[in-house]
Amino acid sequence: MAQGMNRHSEPEEGLLEVNNLVKYFPVRGGLLQRVQAWVRAVDDVSFSVRQGETLGLVGESGCGKTTLGRTILRLTDPTGGQVLFEGTDIAHMRAGELKKLRRHMQIIFQDPFSSLDPRVPIGKSIGEGLVIHGIGNKKERRERVCEVLERVGLYPDHARRYPHEFSGGQCQRVGIARALVLRPKFIVCDEPVSALDVSIQSQVLNLLRKLQEEFGLTYLFIAHNLSVVEHISDRVAVMYLGKMVELTGREDLYRNPLHPYTLALMSAIPIPDPTITRERIILTGDVPSPLKPPSGCRFHPRCPMAIDLCKEVEPEFREAYPDHWVACHRVS
Repeated sequence: MAQGMNRHSEPEEGLLEVNNLVKYFPVRGGLLQRVQAWVRAVDDVSFSVRQGETLGLVGESGCGKTTLGRTILRLTDPTGGQVLFEGTDIAHMRAGELKKLRRHMQIIFQDPFSSLDPRVPIGKSIGEGLVIHGIGNKKERRERVCEVLERVGLYPDHARRYPHEFSGGQCQRVGIARALVLRPKFIVCDEPVSALDVSIQSQVLNLLRKLQEEFGLTYLFIAHNLSVVEHISDRVAVMYLGKMVELTGREDLYRNPLHPYTLALMSAIPIPDPTITRERIILTGDVPSPLKPPSGCRFHPRCPMAIDLCKEVEPEFREAYPDHWVACHRVS
């Protein structure tokens, strides 16, 4: 099992462990709506996250990043595998036990506006979790909502306003406040800045890092932008078609990527220096369907380094170097 490293302090014990997690979605058809196939959104994924670190999760659209994050939180039930939060398997928890755990595991959604009820003042939306979990009285809940609004850079009187009165960046701050109000330990950030302007992205990223230090938060940061992931992550995991193909520390990944898919992603990152040129790796073909993934290595139909073994045998996700995990036959 790969372990994490917190750049702010000495590494601590794992907060979250994901073991052989699987999530398939049925495809139904015919008169009786029988299952005809399965979409393999997440297929045998394992990793761990240490207390206080940020694990970045990257990959193309449709690779299973968001499904993985939602399955970890039990927003969708897993098909198989384990999700251990502080040593407790939540993949098969009953509803009552899961409700108690919810306050410790939260999510920040990609589209801040669509995740808010347009008919409800944002103060009520933020405080809804406090009501559900029976935390404090009405006055105490109102005070906590005002406090968390100030923490994310808004004003207490914003609690009376409605979502349409805020900009995209402000709505995302509201989304962060809603996740933060329960004082969670772990937050899934599902592409929280992808819908924002570049100038606003940096503000939100800096806010997330500041809140992490203040509250000792642990993040799973999902994104498709490697530059954003580099800015905020301690370690980075790369997914392709439901599989994890590489996992290592942030600096190691950007200095020494091992998997051909990671190399292709890295070659697309713009370099802010016109005197430096980088050879761009153009991947041919489309991403295969998760309904019928390729045999062997799922990346082999698009891989410029593929050999016959890649077409026949699925590579093991193994530790090639200390704390550097990869699934590739070409890496010795």
